[in-house]
Amino acid sequence: MKKHYLLYGSERYALAILRPLQNAIRARGHEAAWFFDGPGGDDLVEGETWLRTTEDVRRYNPIAVVTSSNAVPHFFPGVKVETFHGFDAGKPRHIYIRGFFDLYCTTGPRDSRAFGEIAAKLGHFAVKETGWPKLDPYMGEIGRRPVPPVQRPPVILYHSTFSPSWSAAEILYDQVKALSRDGRYRFVVTFHPKMNPDTTAKFKALQNDYLRFAENDNILELFGDADMMCSDTSSALNEFLLTGKPVVTFKNRRPGPQLIDIDDPAQFESAIQRALSRPPELMQAIDDYANAIHPYRDGRSSERVLDAIDAFIAEGARNPRRKPLNFWRKLKIRRRIGYWGPA
Repeated sequence: MKKHYLLYGSERYALAILRPLQNAIRARGHEAAWFFDGPGGDDLVEGETWLRTTEDVRRYNPIAVVTSSNAVPHFFPGVKVETFHGFDAGKPRHIYIRGFFDLYCTTGPRDSRAFGEIAAKLGHFAVKETGWPKLDPYMGEIGRRPVPPVQRPPVILYHSTFSPSWSAAEILYDQVKALSRDGRYRFVVTFHPKMNPDTTAKFKALQNDYLRFAENDNILELFGDADMMCSDTSSALNEFLLTGKPVVTFKNRRPGPQLIDIDDPAQFESAIQRALSRPPELMQAIDDYANAIHPYRDGRSSERVLDAIDAFIAEGARNPRRKPLNFWRKLKIRRRIGYWGPA
């Protein structure tokens, strides 16, 4: 008998995160459908199923609702599963525990320990380490291949988060502008989709033979050609570190030996030069960090998520304690989706 799974998205980036899971579901002979509470539905392609109303979802009757968002409609049928929309970007991970989920599928040992400790105290959710589905196509491709040598001229991927208090895009604008003019470096610039449109427009205006502004929905598509990344406190830098290549950050909220972190724009070029020299101690720190956040290099994290869901359901699909009532958050979701029927 075919199982039904619902993939729930609130942003377009859910497509890149959950499509590998859709592929794994179909490979097992089961069915996946999508529901969007925000942008993304219009980007589905032929053969993908879009459920547009709560009534459609309830008729579909999924065994599980899997999402990369921080909340999920409690009135949808099925086990509620969180796969996350990125790695820890500097905020404490417990902010994602909002009483909506039955099962958290963590990316690696570091998060598994943190969530496991909280699960033991609260008792209303389970934790299973699976790896991150978004990385399956990429990890399946690169495996544990050696880091390629630096190109000439080097390619620098510049990425910034949207939060005004965390973003360095405006602060480093002049440095990026100057370094992208003489051909010593090639820049590829990409921003979080919620970036201030004025900032995006400024960087787009810099485009020339040595700077390209990329609008890929899936930033992983840009990693292969880059020799290094420059960023701030974006979760995407953790994804990039899994390539084994260096990252320069500006006032990162959680700097460590795996990063070259600076606090003065005047240090920007010297930090880039150090990153491109790939000092052994930095490369070892990057490898250690990657193994802590996502040790899986087999491209089968989606398979592990499905196995975790199956196991949770086989064990009764219950946790020791009931989830909190969450009245106000549930009310906001009902109002946003426009559903006032039974849970």
